[in-house]
Amino acid sequence: MSPSSRSRAHRARTKKLTNKATLWYVPLSLKNVDKVLEVPPVVYSRQEQEEEGRRRYEAQKLERMQTKWRNGDITQPILNPEPNTVSYSQSSLIHLVGPSDCTLHGFVHGGVTMKLMDEVAGIVAARHCKTNIVTASVDAINFHDKIRKGCVITISGRMTFTSNKSMEIEVLVDADPVVDNSQERYRAASAFFTYVSLSQDGRSLPVPQLVPETEDEKKRFEEGKGRYLQMKAKRQGQAEPQP
Repeated sequence: MSPSSRSRAHRARTKKLTNKATLWYVPLSLKNVDKVLEVPPVVYSRQEQEEEGRRRYEAQKLERMQTKWRNGDITQPILNPEPNTVSYSQSSLIHLVGPSDCTLHGFVHGGVTMKLMDEVAGIVAARHCKTNIVTASVDAINFHDKIRKGCVITISGRMTFTSNKSMEIEVLVDADPVVDNSQERYRAASAFFTYVSLSQDGRSLPVPQLVPETEDEKKRFEEGKGRYLQMKAKRQGQAEPQP
């Protein structure tokens, strides 16, 4: 094997970091699943680790509370919407929670909810740009409440912001306990997904610019722009070497 061939083979075997995320879990009592148990303390090797984790926790907690309910947070269908508007690409999926979706205690797996949310976000992105699309990032999937077996969940997605080459989609999950008249429909989860548009050969394509029409849509667009600029600055300023 020539030196150039060995070099190419080495590059082909080099591992690359493809995904990175921080997951938050809470322990629940087996006797009373609505009771959250205390978490045993963690011994940190560095004080900085605890401080960094606490900052992430406080930011995530604030984000979860702010996104639980929003004005105009229920997507309503509009007849003959104009292309590139929020109404044109917004999409919904209705899913009956069955046994295969749930844990042994009858609650939906977080991964099942995330998959459905990603599906809806992907439909919104594809409708908006009419090209191949791929998930670029997810900004904190917040699980506001548990979803029980037998609930009917509605997963709704709407475009909130577009940059030149990316688009942000807000996805909301509402649960309707149809077999329990004592509980009303409630917000179960929410998140912001970022997608990019790709050509047939995998190259990044420009994204059609979103046309916000209502005051709420314009407000969400500016909020999305703020998140985009914040994430862009974070990627540029805190880039970590790949292992």
